[in-house]
Amino acid sequence: MAKNGVGSSVGLGQPVSGTGPVPPPPPESAPPEEKDLYWFTHVYQGDRTPQLTFRAVAMGAVLGMLMSVSNLYTVLKVGWSFGVAITSCVLSYVIWNAFRALTGGRLSRMSILENNCMQSTASAAGYSTGSTIATAFGALLLIDAQHRHYPWYILGSFTLLTGALGVFLAIPMKRQMINHEQLAFPSGIAAATTLKSLYSEGVEAIRKAYALIIALFVGAIVGIVNTGEGTLAILDRFFNWMRTTLFNVQLPEQVPAAGFGVLNGKSLVGGGLESSVMLIAAGMIVGLRVSLSMLASSALLYFVVTPWLVGIDAAHAGETGWVASIPLVGGGMLYHPPRWGLWGGTAVMVFSSLTSLALQWKTVARAFTLFRRGNAGSGDSSDLQARMAAIEVPTSWLVAGVVPITIAMVVLQIVAFSIHWWAGLIAVAMSFVLSMVASRATGETDTTPIGAMGKVMQLFFAVFMPRQVVPNLASAGIAANSASASADLLTDLKSGYLLGANPRKQFLAQFIGIFFGTLAIVPAWYLMIPNVEALEKFPLPATRTWEAVARVLSQGLEALPMSARWAAFAGALIGILLPVIEHLAPKARRWMPSAMGIGLGWVVFFSNALAFTIGAAIAWAWSLLDRRTQDTYNIPIASGLVAGESMVKAFIAMAATALGLLGLGG
Repeated sequence: MAKNGVGSSVGLGQPVSGTGPVPPPPPESAPPEEKDLYWFTHVYQGDRTPQLTFRAVAMGAVLGMLMSVSNLYTVLKVGWSFGVAITSCVLSYVIWNAFRALTGGRLSRMSILENNCMQSTASAAGYSTGSTIATAFGALLLIDAQHRHYPWYILGSFTLLTGALGVFLAIPMKRQMINHEQLAFPSGIAAATTLKSLYSEGVEAIRKAYALIIALFVGAIVGIVNTGEGTLAILDRFFNWMRTTLFNVQLPEQVPAAGFGVLNGKSLVGGGLESSVMLIAAGMIVGLRVSLSMLASSALLYFVVTPWLVGIDAAHAGETGWVASIPLVGGGMLYHPPRWGLWGGTAVMVFSSLTSLALQWKTVARAFTLFRRGNAGSGDSSDLQARMAAIEVPTSWLVAGVVPITIAMVVLQIVAFSIHWWAGLIAVAMSFVLSMVASRATGETDTTPIGAMGKVMQLFFAVFMPRQVVPNLASAGIAANSASASADLLTDLKSGYLLGANPRKQFLAQFIGIFFGTLAIVPAWYLMIPNVEALEKFPLPATRTWEAVARVLSQGLEALPMSARWAAFAGALIGILLPVIEHLAPKARRWMPSAMGIGLGWVVFFSNALAFTIGAAIAWAWSLLDRRTQDTYNIPIASGLVAGESMVKAFIAMAATALGLLGLGG
């Protein structure tokens, strides 16, 4: 995630290497041929600088596989995945330089374009393959009457095909959105800026890299010491040894243990402060507006609405047909407010996403201009076109990739999800449309509306195949993963464009990364989530949202308790009103609550919202004390903490499952 204002730090007219003064870039209104000529003459360096090398792809594959597991954990925990590009660039730079030091400098330095190519492989592996596993397949696991997993070959094929579809769909969009319109893609600019900073070998760049590495280790240590009893036997033995020989290093899962609220002698799930730096770091990235909205919304649910509903439930206890609003879990000893609140929270997020999408109709309309604008120029530019065609990804690759992927995708939908062939074709076609919309939204705002894309597909399939949950979720998964892959890979292509990379080589690096990401994410899913009980230990904000929408669209609102129906109605109104008010009065936005934050506050635990707000408050206070250091180190430190704790947590979960399968105990 890039901070606002980074778009001015890197421009088209700033090639990485140059010997003389560079003329200013052509104006925005310049014809495409003039922009291409300037880029090819003054920025492009892909033929004289190493780029698509074995070591770059191998490094990206390893880092991407690790980050894919990390993002799987964060989606299960907080419903979000975090960008891989900047983190992988810094890690690659530090790791390779460490290898060089260990070999006495016998290894040559990895070039800036090799690191950019590594970034493409890592992003494809770490971000573009796992968007639907925790959401669509997690929801399918919850909805299935017997809570059965889909076979690995179904999950693997689905992940690989949707990720590859996103890679190929990015081909026609790259030249229009990046070369000609030169959309910002702020995270792509930030990654390019980070690489240029690292390769300038400035003191600040080195400090930033070490800050990320140190934060990663801190996050990993916290992830180990806040692991609960009974998760992994070897950790239990370590904690016992430390308690008897030195001091207790194990952190409690929650402070206070019973949380901040107790009703009728029963605690509220997630009602305290959890010992996690990952969520605090996420708050440092997200900021105060979203975090405070989450905290206020969650506090309202936990400490106002829940006691009120519990009182109503108690007054009607024993009445025939009465169903309690707030469910009990943990053997009837814990109230679970988000199980009820997710209906209202989901309504806020769904309707705010769709309303925002509708209000951005100009962005949606511009997404289709690539069909109306030809790339052909005058006869005088034929030589430039030939040179550009030699390095750009040709349209023939698009056809060669999309046709077999579409056929395989339709067959998979028929076999695995009982989707009619014509509906399967519609799902793939809609994926192209929604990928264009999502990619343009990312290019203009640095926010990819993956949730909204999935909800649009769910609404479509509620019409095409009504009252069928599995096709509803599968189609949404296709749209979400392909849109996520396209938008993320265009962000990487933006970095390469600014650095003068060869786009064809960068595309190949992205395509290779899809295979490594699939290779990592599929076994990680089964190891982290061996059964539905393991899945339900996570807050699952995004997964519960997908499940809730699918259930409502397939069964109707009559399947919900009356209180949940009113909550969904109120949430829909809030979700519509807030984006409309922001649109009409944009200057008031900074003082208004975030619709997404309000919705998330009713889906996640109170402990999650509290941790987010602590992190956002730390970043805010830091900016008041020293804005320069906050701008420099906030994102590296926060990214390191998230990556460190989430990777360790994911590996602990996988180790516990693997040892259990081997009969060695968790």
